[in-house]
Amino acid sequence: MRPMGSHISFVFLFFLSFLTATAKIAGAGEISGDLKAKENPFTPKAYLMRYWDKTIQNNLPKSAFLLSKASPLNAVDSANYAKLAAEKTLSAVLPSFCSSAKLFCFPDLSPSLEKHDADSNFATYLNKNFTDYGTGGPGGVNSFKSYSNNDNVVVDSFRRYSRDSAGHDDKFSTYASGSNVVDQTFNSYGTGATGGTGDFKNYNPNVNVPNLGFISYSDDGNARAQSFTTYNEQTNSGSQSFTSYGKNGNGEPNEFVTYGKDTNVVESNFAAYGESGNVADNTFKSYGTQGNNPQENFRSYGDGDNSGVESFSSYNSDSNVGGDTFKSYAKNSNSEKVTFTTYSDGANGVTHQFSNYGKSADGQKIGFKTYGPNRSFKDYAKHGVTFDSYSKNSSSAKTSGNLVNKWVVEPGKFFRESMLKKGIVMPMPDITDKMPKRSFLPRNVVSKLPFTSSKANEVKEIFHASENSTMERIIKDALSECERAPSMGETKRCVGSAEDMIDFATSVLGNNVALRTTENVKGSKQNILIGSIKGINSGKVTKSVSCHQSLYPYLLYYCHSVPKVRVYEADILDPKTKAKINHGVAICHLDTSAWSPTHGAFLALGSGPGRIEVCHWIFENDLTWTIADRSG
Repeated sequence: MRPMGSHISFVFLFFLSFLTATAKIAGAGEISGDLKAKENPFTPKAYLMRYWDKTIQNNLPKSAFLLSKASPLNAVDSANYAKLAAEKTLSAVLPSFCSSAKLFCFPDLSPSLEKHDADSNFATYLNKNFTDYGTGGPGGVNSFKSYSNNDNVVVDSFRRYSRDSAGHDDKFSTYASGSNVVDQTFNSYGTGATGGTGDFKNYNPNVNVPNLGFISYSDDGNARAQSFTTYNEQTNSGSQSFTSYGKNGNGEPNEFVTYGKDTNVVESNFAAYGESGNVADNTFKSYGTQGNNPQENFRSYGDGDNSGVESFSSYNSDSNVGGDTFKSYAKNSNSEKVTFTTYSDGANGVTHQFSNYGKSADGQKIGFKTYGPNRSFKDYAKHGVTFDSYSKNSSSAKTSGNLVNKWVVEPGKFFRESMLKKGIVMPMPDITDKMPKRSFLPRNVVSKLPFTSSKANEVKEIFHASENSTMERIIKDALSECERAPSMGETKRCVGSAEDMIDFATSVLGNNVALRTTENVKGSKQNILIGSIKGINSGKVTKSVSCHQSLYPYLLYYCHSVPKVRVYEADILDPKTKAKINHGVAICHLDTSAWSPTHGAFLALGSGPGRIEVCHWIFENDLTWTIADRSG
């Protein structure tokens, strides 16, 4: 008789050899996203199918949408990565893990480009590391045109670029246009340079998540001009950081024109900007115009400057909510001239805080002309400050009555329930998913990965997120949002596996559930005709669990249940041909009493919290769970 231990070893070896054989059938051990579950019952996708059958108790077909999000890993790789995750050694194989599991990870930069001859022109370039590039170069031009455009993840590093150059021009034109997640760092750029220009034109337009860092940019420079024109226009989320920019500079003009126009939730930080400069000339014109929730922070800006000029014209005009902070601005300066003209004119709910502004300065002249509302001045200079037509013609929103719709919400993003009627023509917003393509992780892997702010450093190590990088911010933002206390009446959970999503949905709704999502993106950004429409649960108030993507290395959904909703399915038709082009899912929130008065829905529709219901479409790759409709 064979000993029991030998029997167990034999079974394990047989099982392992079976996994290996099936993996080889899928392609000699390579990852095969096309491997069908029926050909290998041990893949994550096959496990998900069995879990669906076990947990969801109805005869409805399995959701093809959810199955498409399942991990593409084969059985062997899934078991191997689960083992590495448990041993906390997954970081060592991150590139292969990201590639095979279809995750969102930043690439390792290509080798440094350190030498160049005379002028250099870079077009259609991607993910490069420019270190000590152009150092000490006399004259000439480096041009970056159509650089890193329309890509998913862009990582570029410019370190000690054009340092100690003389009369050298750098031009960035149509840089990273239309890319999704952009991480670009300019460290010690143009330090000690004399003359020449740095021109950023049409830089990072239409980017989804920009993270742009200018550190010690143009420090100790002499008469080198920097221009930012149509910079970061129409971007979503992200941040720009200018740290120690132009410090100890002499006669350096810096111009920001049409900077950050039409952005959504973008943060800009200016720290030690132009510090101890001589005869600086900084102009902010049409800066942050029509932004939604912009956050602008100026800290120790222009401190110790001599005879500098700072001009803010049409700054944050027509913006919605957000905040500006000026801390220790122009402190200890000499003969500094600062002018605010039509600053935040027409802004809605934007707050401004001035702390230690112009304090201990000598001979300064600071003027505010047609300056907007919601301002706070603390420890402000007592002399040399004038206010002309301050808050004149302010168009701030009133807390009673309708909000002023200065910030334009995309047409059709929010609508009233009365619009969901057959034969109605209405605009549809852009429902396209702009997140990086990712897949769920298998439950046996994701359950072994840390997911808490208290272990953020471990998460950063796994995904190679350095300090102050885009990936670090993405990780911290996701953890913070997932750990946020639920709002009134909300039940929430973040899920990184399909099985976890099923568990949450069934815990709220029971085991007789159905998953619903909009079929495609046709009709986006155009008028649509509502065709046949059906109210789920016969159009009665119902429960639902909605799941929205969060940006994270693996596919992560923020799922939550809110009370008092109605859910609809509707055929979406072309208004001219009457042909069906889409099948949409819409959810109507009947109780908006806990919503902010500056929520985009009220800006678009008027009224305020608790006064109206608000409806919206389920966007691409988002979804909602409801109790299965027995009527079919």
